[in-house]
Amino acid sequence: MKRSPFTLEPPDAAARKAVKPVICYPTDTLPRPDLETYRALRDSLELVETLVIPPRDAATWEVPAGHFCRLVCSEGSQVGDLNLFHLHNLSERFYSGKTRALNGTHVGSGDQLFSNFPYLRPIATITHDTLDWYGFDEFGGSVHDVIGTRCDPYTHNLLSHGAQYHYCCHSNLTRALAKKTGLSLHEAEQHVHDVLNVFMCTGFTRDTGQYFMKASPVRPGDYLEFFAEIDLLGCMSACPGGDCSSEHSSDAATCHPLVVEVYKAAKPPHGWKAPPTNGFDRTHGV
Repeated sequence: MKRSPFTLEPPDAAARKAVKPVICYPTDTLPRPDLETYRALRDSLELVETLVIPPRDAATWEVPAGHFCRLVCSEGSQVGDLNLFHLHNLSERFYSGKTRALNGTHVGSGDQLFSNFPYLRPIATITHDTLDWYGFDEFGGSVHDVIGTRCDPYTHNLLSHGAQYHYCCHSNLTRALAKKTGLSLHEAEQHVHDVLNVFMCTGFTRDTGQYFMKASPVRPGDYLEFFAEIDLLGCMSACPGGDCSSEHSSDAATCHPLVVEVYKAAKPPHGWKAPPTNGFDRTHGV
């Protein structure tokens, strides 16, 4: 965070600060999905799989391309840390940083989740969010952020001067991915990546710019729904912070399970095709 400065303000400090910002990635030319063609299928979806993620643990599931997936708050206010992978290639995975750059700090209906380099393509499209009414609150907080990394045992160890905690979302995701793939814990850990913080209410403080969390507004029955643009492997942790109203990475918070539902559509969205990998030639000027 920014601390008290050591240097004196220059005479033109006010003028420098008054320069208007420029959007880094103008998205006027970004291909956007026709959301209504996706939503037109929602009334006839067939539930094909239900999965319960226990509190302070994680689980994996598959979502075939063209299917819908709902992440559901089932018993009490609870946030989840979501990883997404190409089902057939773990090297292609959700890229929260570029998703943030193209959509903003928090995502909602109509936003697409992008994969990492060199693939960089939309891998999921958010089709419904029962918390879209929340918007941004007076503190600058909102839900479903792509700014937090995930609670992890390394940061916990650093901030607690050596404590060991094994049920942070990072460890939960690592265990679940290792179990699904047969990789060792050390191998699986290399694939665990920055998350979509499902249901988590977060922002940045206006005075110091610090990342904050507050009690999630999610309630039983709320869900975030997305459409799989490619064959996906999902992996989500029911965060040990519960609703993240006080702390995470501990056994003190009240935690609840989360439910995953996978739905088959009667037909693909009108005109839909699975997106190809990015067209950059990868010669990098050589």
